[in-house]
Amino acid sequence: MKKLILAPSILGADFMNLGDQVAAVEAAGAQYVHFDVMDGIFVPSISMGMPVLKSLRKQTNMLIDVHLMIVDPPRYAEDFAQSGADIITFHYEACDDVAEAIDAFRATGKKVGLAIKPNTDVSVLYPYLHKIDMALIMTVEPGFGGQKLIPSTLDKVLTLKSFCERHAINIDIEVDGGINFENFKTAIDSGANVIVAGTAVFSGDVEKNVSKFMIMEEAIEESKNNG
Repeated sequence: MKKLILAPSILGADFMNLGDQVAAVEAAGAQYVHFDVMDGIFVPSISMGMPVLKSLRKQTNMLIDVHLMIVDPPRYAEDFAQSGADIITFHYEACDDVAEAIDAFRATGKKVGLAIKPNTDVSVLYPYLHKIDMALIMTVEPGFGGQKLIPSTLDKVLTLKSFCERHAINIDIEVDGGINFENFKTAIDSGANVIVAGTAVFSGDVEKNVSKFMIMEEAIEESKNNG
């Protein structure tokens, strides 16, 4: 079983206190920090870019998981790599030539992820699984935080996990959107091992919320190891 990883999304953070909140997330044991980049074209919203990423890199030793929701993502491969990303995920729907885009990101020396929107068939990922480190299944429409998880997207996770097992493909499967304490285990049972959570982490006591997720994570791993 792939190790379970919590990736709090700073899209849900209080940017007035971003440094303190990221420190709290790290202190509570989260392994990744998720960094959403939106350009106002591929998705309606505009978020943060390289300057914030550079500042975040100075703040934390956690793996920085950059999710590019932008058009023509290879243009910025080197920029995000040099700004501190550890893994860079881009969208299948944003590229004319996905294989070429993967090569561009791989050339930076960083890990590479490939994402799909909720309405994109999961089978489009299959030709590229041997070339990437992580597949991201969006469980909400990308562009806004605080949405409710679309249940049918977890069927895609289950399908992808089954495909990977049948073909001996060993990659991380990430889910992003609407993850909370109520559906956390369901997402993992569907086959995801990297769990992005924004609102559920950054609403209220950040360190306490992360600790609760980590306790749940440990219980799930123990149960699977004993099962």
